[in-house]
Amino acid sequence: MGDKSSKSIIHKVFHIVLFFFGLALIVVFIFYFDYGENIVLKIFGTFLWILSAFLGWLPIYMFKKKGGVRKGESFVKTNKLVTTGIYSIIRHPQYLAGMLLGFSFILVSQHWLVLVLAIPFITIFYIAALDEDKSCLKKFGSSYKEYIKKVPRINLILGIIRFLFNKD
Repeated sequence: MGDKSSKSIIHKVFHIVLFFFGLALIVVFIFYFDYGENIVLKIFGTFLWILSAFLGWLPIYMFKKKGGVRKGESFVKTNKLVTTGIYSIIRHPQYLAGMLLGFSFILVSQHWLVLVLAIPFITIFYIAALDEDKSCLKKFGSSYKEYIKKVPRINLILGIIRFLFNKD
């Protein structure tokens, strides 16, 4: 009981801090959207933004389809470990999506204030991914331990390489 309530407090604090940094980042990004002059960075940032959207929304579909979510419940209420689709490439696509969104804002705006706000935003998502691994280990046990050995947490490039060349 103590562990569960402390996790929910940590989880709530993550969400509150993330909300405020995210809100500030979005406001500053909108204000400095057209500040940067390097078109290559803007194009790469836009690509990351699109990738972020894809990685952010795809898990919702995957969890509802493969995660054993009961009808009418949130997609995060899985009772099965999902290891196919995007989850065969990276373990935490939504957290990676948040990090890529922060990076895309930096590259598109090219303003120091966006950078200052994006760094804690990105860091919070990374810490949340670490926390999620602990939570999933408790929930899914040894099957999640095996999953960790095969699929990287957020390294998309390594995940793609392993997916393409690891045929076991």
